Amino acid sequence: MEEPAYRVFLDSLDYLSPEEVAQIEKAYAFSAKAHAHQKRMSGEAYITHPLAVAGAVVEWRMDADAVMAALLHDVLEDTGTSKRELADLFGKEVAELVDGLSKLDKMEFASYQEAQAENFRKMLMAMARDLRVVLIKLADRQHNLATMSAMRQDKRARIARETLEIYAPIALRLGLNKLYRELQDTCFRLIHPHRAEVLTKAMKAARGNRKELLSRILDGIRDKLTSAGLKSEVFGREKSLYSTFCKMKEKHLSFSQVLDIYGFRVVVENVPTCYLALGALHALYKPVPGKFKDYIAIPKANGYQSLHTTLIGPYGTPVEVQIRTHEMHHVAQEGVAAHWLYKDIEDSGADLQIKTHKWLQSLLEMQSGDSSEFFENVKIDLFPDEVYVFTPKGKIMALPRGATVVDFAYAVHTDVGHHCSAARVNHELAPLRTEMRNGDLVEIITSAQASPNPVWLTYVKTGRARSKIRHFLRTMQNEESSRLGERLLRQELLSLGVVPISIPADAWDQMVKSSGQKNIEEIYTDIGLGKRLPSVVARRLLAREDMGTDLPGNMALAIHGTEGMAIQLARCCQPIPGDPIIGSIRKGSGLVIHTHDCPSIRKSRSTEPQKWIDVEWEPEEGKLFDIRIKVEVKNTRGVLAQVAAAIAEAGSNIEHVSMDADSEHLFTLLRFTIQVAHRNHLAAVMRGMRHIPEVTRIVRERGSEV
Repeated sequence: MEEPAYRVFLDSLDYLSPEEVAQIEKAYAFSAKAHAHQKRMSGEAYITHPLAVAGAVVEWRMDADAVMAALLHDVLEDTGTSKRELADLFGKEVAELVDGLSKLDKMEFASYQEAQAENFRKMLMAMARDLRVVLIKLADRQHNLATMSAMRQDKRARIARETLEIYAPIALRLGLNKLYRELQDTCFRLIHPHRAEVLTKAMKAARGNRKELLSRILDGIRDKLTSAGLKSEVFGREKSLYSTFCKMKEKHLSFSQVLDIYGFRVVVENVPTCYLALGALHALYKPVPGKFKDYIAIPKANGYQSLHTTLIGPYGTPVEVQIRTHEMHHVAQEGVAAHWLYKDIEDSGADLQIKTHKWLQSLLEMQSGDSSEFFENVKIDLFPDEVYVFTPKGKIMALPRGATVVDFAYAVHTDVGHHCSAARVNHELAPLRTEMRNGDLVEIITSAQASPNPVWLTYVKTGRARSKIRHFLRTMQNEESSRLGERLLRQELLSLGVVPISIPADAWDQMVKSSGQKNIEEIYTDIGLGKRLPSVVARRLLAREDMGTDLPGNMALAIHGTEGMAIQLARCCQPIPGDPIIGSIRKGSGLVIHTHDCPSIRKSRSTEPQKWIDVEWEPEEGKLFDIRIKVEVKNTRGVLAQVAAAIAEAGSNIEHVSMDADSEHLFTLLRFTIQVAHRNHLAAVMRGMRHIPEVTRIVRERGSEV
């Protein structure tokens, strides 16, 4: 029994009531008994681990339930104790906290990664319900990392990498900067022990060599602030081991170059004094232009507030200075834990908890069926680099660096994201892929007809936007594919002379059962996505009995061309209403429509005729289709404007234009992608261009692009 450590732990509980301390003693006794026969890999009694985790929780001045949960956090997972037993002994809240911290029950997973992703999802869900879960989890991870010397090197490195990827960024996102740096440095030592040792020695030596310069800068700052009549605390701020290593690696710098930037922290009484101190320091040393950041006016998403400036110190040395109040310093070090630590900052702590709760709620919304996808989405969301943009009403939104208009739209509301069609950035129209910059004023323009485009996935940055787009596309594709599959199967049955309604219900039931699907809609979806051939499904349905009828076969499938993802118009020939067309089922893509004379399908039509389906256009108003045309013109001034005007007059939009001049510059070949409703519309556009004297030739382009 670790008696001395337990006595120290009990002494640290002086902020709790005697009744709460008695409950904690009871929880310790229960945990010690449950883990009595267990040892850690180092040979120590297992109870030393829950005790250390509870000690870290006590340092944050968290409540009695959180301390008890820390002491009991492994009893569900490692001993025969049940959740109900914990609830009876220590209350429902403690049991819920412990359950959130426990890994999943003995479930089978395809891989270690999948198990980790699911465990992580469970932890985040519990964390979204109660923030104390993640604080205890981080304390647990910190102690595990600090006591891993007895573990195999490969396992140590794997756990350390997982911590760097997930747990350290969560600590940062919650504003736990001190813990964040400790986790990073510990992981660095576990993954690269030799590099860490060399770098530690180099940093120690550098500190000694530059002591005089550091003292001179420190004294200069103190004297300047005192002479300005400002009460302050000033101290040096050393870069962490891991951040130094990252800077050397990313910017290909030598150690001496990284250590050229010295950090100092100025802590003052209140916000006005922060700005007065900034003015005094800018008078002492010249500031570096563009290196000033005001995180007091616009705090970071994790609640961090400070003024940052870089000054040119003695001998041209860059000096980083952070200026903040005592309250800001507490929040910067402990983040959301400051809410428990410092009761005098109740308002700030509450505000920070609201922000954190909103972030956690956004994680809940990101859930999908795939744990690994959720894991990736959250990893994308855990980055410190942010830009701050404004809504038209002046609300500040924090987004990751590189986030686009679409990310902003989804950050405002899911429906705004789903229906965004354009945007105004700083009152000017901007494309949806426009990247946000600090201070941008963004207004989203929505349209009831607009819907998410798969292309958006190539440029969105936030996990929330990516998750919402994928969910919408998956749902839409399944719905559209189901409708298409039903029509394809109906057409196949009619071509075999069978009316679908005449097939008995038990034949459908047998078909569903033998296919391993839940219902007939799933079979339709598979047909629409090209995973099953309608002819095979039809013949299996009819295998039980002959269902003859006198209906004509070979009926063509009618399409609008606006079905979305389940029906795709081939990019090689770009068919439009009026063109003779034919369709092919392609696995995973649904039905792909080509023109009859498309050069890219000639070989397949002759060698695999069973893959081709007769289709025809069904009239629909208002839809425009992309089409490529080549226009050869005489090389005269203003001819492009004339051609563009003719296209516009015929009621067509220009999506893209490119130009190629001949070697003698007598003629220019204009390549347009325009939007037309049907063949007659295209003919009208071409007629309009033929009236221009400078136009010598117009051809509809049919390339080999598929």
